[in-house]
Amino acid sequence: DLESHLQRCQQLPVTVLTDHQDLNSTELRTIMNSTAPQQYRIRAKLRTYKPQKLHQSVKLHCSKCNSLQEVPDGDDFDFILQDSAVTAPNPELQNTSWYDSVMWTTQYQKQRKIAIHFVRHDELLQQPEDTLLMIEGGTLKEFWKLSKRFKCVIPVKSTEDDLELLDLSAPFLLQGNVKYYGCKQCSAPKPLKYLRFIAGDHPSWEPTEIAQVLGIELLQYVFIMKFTLVDGTGAINAYLFDY
Repeated sequence: DLESHLQRCQQLPVTVLTDHQDLNSTELRTIMNSTAPQQYRIRAKLRTYKPQKLHQSVKLHCSKCNSLQEVPDGDDFDFILQDSAVTAPNPELQNTSWYDSVMWTTQYQKQRKIAIHFVRHDELLQQPEDTLLMIEGGTLKEFWKLSKRFKCVIPVKSTEDDLELLDLSAPFLLQGNVKYYGCKQCSAPKPLKYLRFIAGDHPSWEPTEIAQVLGIELLQYVFIMKFTLVDGTGAINAYLFDY
């Protein structure tokens, strides 16, 4: 893997880290005193790299405000779900003109109430792999189980008047084993009823489309690392950033 490869590179006295075989090697000291942008070929040793653990290289990036943030762990999501489950689903918000609802009470965990709302597709019979669900009161384990069977799952909570998204610290959408997040700073969440506008005969339920209709600025998963390169004449930092 990349981490073991980088460790091997650190052990070598000299490592060619860039191509440009048509160029002569340039000392880092010269590069540091040059005006960007330029193209160089270097021969350097990898002194350090960050982060040390490869999984820590994955971040969430907002292309609008250019911010980077850590990917929340499962415990954060679980805590938000537990907090939202304190308020029982509002019976008056079930079985509306654009979704069908099912509600039941668990036989454990203090009789917890769960509501699942199935967004309609122009009155057509839906297959699980084509269906978008909105869920109230579910646990993390229940969300993962349902997201593996149905196309999309949106965590929601009910107010006196309507269903709404959870705090954007939580993913606004789950699809398979992927959690999709929105930027708190750039998002302006719209009512969930706007999902009706993309629920046609065969909705694609693409995350970008769902985010757009709900006023969410979608955060993208990015891979970022920092390398410090040395060649005896100086040191330079190189950054790897990719989607």
